[in-house]
Amino acid sequence: MIASTMCFALSGIHGEPVAVEAYVTGGSTYQFVMVGLPDTAVKESRDRVTAALKNSGFTMPFGHTTINLSPADLKKEGSVFDLPIAISIILASRQIKPAEDISNLLLMGELALDGRLTPVNGVLSMVIAAKERGINKVILPWQNANEVIAVEGMQVYPAKSLYEAVQHIAGKMPILPQVQKSYQECIGAQRISADLEQVRGQAFARRALEIAAAGGHNLLMVGVPGSGKTMLARCLPGILPQMTQAESFETTRIYSVSGLLKPGEGLMTERPFRTPHHSSSVAALIGGGANAMPGEVSLAHNGVLFLDEMPEYPRSLLESLRQPLEDGTVTVSRVRARSEYLSRFMLVASMNPCPCGYYGSRVKPCRCGSHEIRKYLDRISGPLLDRIDLQVEVDNVPIEDITAPAQSENSLTVRQRVSQAREKQHARFQGTSIRCNAQMDTKQIESLAQVTPEALKLLQSAMQRFGFSMRAYGRLIKVARTIADLRHEERIDAASMAEAVQFR
Repeated sequence: MIASTMCFALSGIHGEPVAVEAYVTGGSTYQFVMVGLPDTAVKESRDRVTAALKNSGFTMPFGHTTINLSPADLKKEGSVFDLPIAISIILASRQIKPAEDISNLLLMGELALDGRLTPVNGVLSMVIAAKERGINKVILPWQNANEVIAVEGMQVYPAKSLYEAVQHIAGKMPILPQVQKSYQECIGAQRISADLEQVRGQAFARRALEIAAAGGHNLLMVGVPGSGKTMLARCLPGILPQMTQAESFETTRIYSVSGLLKPGEGLMTERPFRTPHHSSSVAALIGGGANAMPGEVSLAHNGVLFLDEMPEYPRSLLESLRQPLEDGTVTVSRVRARSEYLSRFMLVASMNPCPCGYYGSRVKPCRCGSHEIRKYLDRISGPLLDRIDLQVEVDNVPIEDITAPAQSENSLTVRQRVSQAREKQHARFQGTSIRCNAQMDTKQIESLAQVTPEALKLLQSAMQRFGFSMRAYGRLIKVARTIADLRHEERIDAASMAEAVQFR
């Protein structure tokens, strides 16, 4: 007897359909064969499935059992196939009869030896892929149900055990479907972890932070130790606009595939803030490993990648950021896998002006020589600095500003202005894949930036005076466009351009 169920395999963050076929026939000896390019974790499912069947009140057929994972040329990895394999065996051995056609039912989940269903990685990617192919029902471990709660048009049946899943398919004890939520309901309880009202003084840096958030620009803060650079960086996610449903799905899929979503955790609605240590490898930052897993640049997608004390990072590590910053995607190739991941993030970095940290400080003298300072600053290459739109100096906050009773603007107030500027950009780039000013290319700068003759003359003067590169020329126009959006100006005037040059 042959029976088939539907599952999905992961290829990067994308799901690929896999038919799990079981063929059960009699024989004098017990044989269990699995074909279809399974990895070690899939092969080991034989023992898990055998124990789970017996401990759930079912029997493992005696004789020859063949499991085929089709298509056979697609690598199958992980423990997600346990549940569909077990149910295929039960159906093929005629231990139950399905109450309805199950060709439109997605099955996934790892089995414990006692038949319990345990969570697996990549559930959101597989459910989205199934929906795109017309599959609208899924049985999955109950701990993974929150992850797909905002996928519209999908009937989600959270199961706690193999027995529950089988009884549901047989129509004897149907599982109640999960009540799906709209995305707006999911983001309703969002909180801000680091609020700007905790920051005292630093008006210039706060303004740079607001401009960076409004246009999606990269930011470098240079200042003495203890001046608040790290605290300012941690406040950035709180003033960024709330993620759209598409952005939330993109980010959650990356975290789900990486195994970073805790059991029971739902859709990610807060923008990620990643802070890799300076001892991280290139593979950890860009992505890699035997299975070509996402790196920090992809985990920061739609959020912030913060490099604290940027010169302390190896030069090779910093140079590897250049391609993801330009393209917004990164391709990870390994012997066993090749995957492409999204990596559209805001780079925020901090650094001291010199090895001792007090060059140019008003409160403490610098003890570094000119050669030491130059050697320290040369750890960051010109091409990488060229890709950072806003570069600001941050000094110690005077004691009178720290002790002043006046409250600073909170993050929600700043976020309102940032969101208004982003709405203007959304209307400007309607029909394109661009989401903010920082992503404009040369053609869009020429057609959409709308620079006044006075502003263009000021930019030309700045280019000659400071020796900016052609890349800096385009980035200055992008920053000026964002400043004009914050000021509700249709065109980039001289004042907006002057402020953009000031932040360079």
